[in-house]
Amino acid sequence: MQALRGKAGVITAVMVFGLTYGLTAPLVSLRLSAAGYSEGWIGLNAAMHAVGVFAIAPLLPALCRRFSPQALMRFSLFAIFLTLCLFPFLSLASWFALRLLLGAFSEIILVVTETWLNHVSVERARATTLAWYMASLSLGFALGPFLLLAGSGTLPFFYGALLALAAALILLRRRTEAPLAQEKAGAFWRYLALAPLAMAATLLNAALEAAGMNLLVIYAMNLGWSEKLATALLSVLMLGAIVLQLPVGWLADRFDRARLVVLFAAVSTLGALAWPWALRVAPLAWVLMFLWGGAFVAIYTLVITQVGERFSGTALTGVYAAMSIMWGAGALVGPSLAGLAMNAGAHGLPWLAAALCGAFTLYAWWMTRRAA
Repeated sequence: MQALRGKAGVITAVMVFGLTYGLTAPLVSLRLSAAGYSEGWIGLNAAMHAVGVFAIAPLLPALCRRFSPQALMRFSLFAIFLTLCLFPFLSLASWFALRLLLGAFSEIILVVTETWLNHVSVERARATTLAWYMASLSLGFALGPFLLLAGSGTLPFFYGALLALAAALILLRRRTEAPLAQEKAGAFWRYLALAPLAMAATLLNAALEAAGMNLLVIYAMNLGWSEKLATALLSVLMLGAIVLQLPVGWLADRFDRARLVVLFAAVSTLGALAWPWALRVAPLAWVLMFLWGGAFVAIYTLVITQVGERFSGTALTGVYAAMSIMWGAGALVGPSLAGLAMNAGAHGLPWLAAALCGAFTLYAWWMTRRAA
């Protein structure tokens, strides 16, 4: 029961963190736009989050060896609380540095929570635990923008800050544990090579997630959807990504996880190929996007479970940190690739999604055959 309460506390804290990130990402962009900053500068500001990830990731294995997970989580959440409180009082130019700090502290939270949950999970329920983690994190991301409706001016920054503080207070109730890693960390580049399939899955997930969040609405509108319905279509996709992780976790605790990765990658490939036809019929489009969102995010849920199954201690932290580097790289290149694909043809976005998912399917199948 104590272990269950501990997992629930971490998962709740992660959801609250997701809320703060889902709030601040559009909030900062909207404030910069209102102040007259161009799309290029706004994009550069958003990229500072990835710069913060790149800066802190190589240090995480050593940090997890020196400090307890509670200490790292509490420090990061309190730091996010203070950083968000600074936004209304500092110049817009300084927001680039603040966004970098948010990226670094967010990265600590994500890597530590994934490592921590794997550390306390038993093998027979590992996938279910991480499915709840992914569903809660996705729910936080999805609900964050709704907080923009709760206030104007600088108030949303303080709402986000209070949520981060609440997450930190949740963790104060947990007893302090030993650091997650005891052995000395190796060269960071080595972790990139330890789990190549996980790196590829993370790159794929980040690239298409960033591309979809930025361009799916535009793609649907180009096909004749209204802005309201196109935005709702994106919401349905995100809902599938949240709800369907729970049955995915149940499956992954009972069937071969490597084969499930191949299966969901293949389903994602076929689903993306069906976009151009499904979006001609609204009810079919709603169903397809719901199922596609769940199947696609399931790939990442499964690979983080496989990583937790294979590694522990410093190696586990190092692999998760390396995956975050791939996540940042995918998030940077994904929208650019999608933009080029859409310029090349009306259905460039689904063709790109199908091509990337298809390539990953073949790679995952080859890796599974090689391991057999």
